[in-house]
Amino acid sequence: MKANKKINYRWILRTFLMTFTLAVIFSVVSEALMRNVNVFSAFLMLMIIIFIGIFFDAIGIAVAAANERPFHAMASAKVKSAKYSILLIKNASKVSNFCNDVIGDIAGIISGTTIGIIIGAIDQYHVPPSLYPYLSIGISGVVAAMTVGGKAIGKEIAITRAKEVVDFTGKVIYVSRSIFSIGTYRAMLQGRRDRNV
Repeated sequence: MKANKKINYRWILRTFLMTFTLAVIFSVVSEALMRNVNVFSAFLMLMIIIFIGIFFDAIGIAVAAANERPFHAMASAKVKSAKYSILLIKNASKVSNFCNDVIGDIAGIISGTTIGIIIGAIDQYHVPPSLYPYLSIGISGVVAAMTVGGKAIGKEIAITRAKEVVDFTGKVIYVSRSIFSIGTYRAMLQGRRDRNV
């Protein structure tokens, strides 16, 4: 029998702290953005939040389902984004945990908050208070159906086209890191020029 692997308490603690921090930040930002918005803008924000949850859920599934070999071939062919795709697959459990659980749960929490804001915004249309419970139940049902249905479609795409999803994610990470590196380098150069003046 194989010896049981040690529990990664450090990763568990980091996930807890990361989830707490992101949940607080996103909740504060979403409430600040939607404090004085109309119903239609709030609905648009809600759709974006649902899409983010579905998108990251698909990435988490694809990373767990993808095969590493094609990306090694791409890396050998000097495809720069391939190394990020390989890193995603090598850390599939952590990536899936972050995408499916951390982002997914935060999106669910913010969706609930947004529904409350939408119900509050409906007040400007002089809707009878007796209808509020039915509106809340109806909107919650639609959001749940869209989230579950969207994730079902996302999972199907992630499993059948895992390579393409991971390849796309690797390219996004590569471009993001390149842009950030260029920005950091320019800031360093500007700082040196300011000191030499």
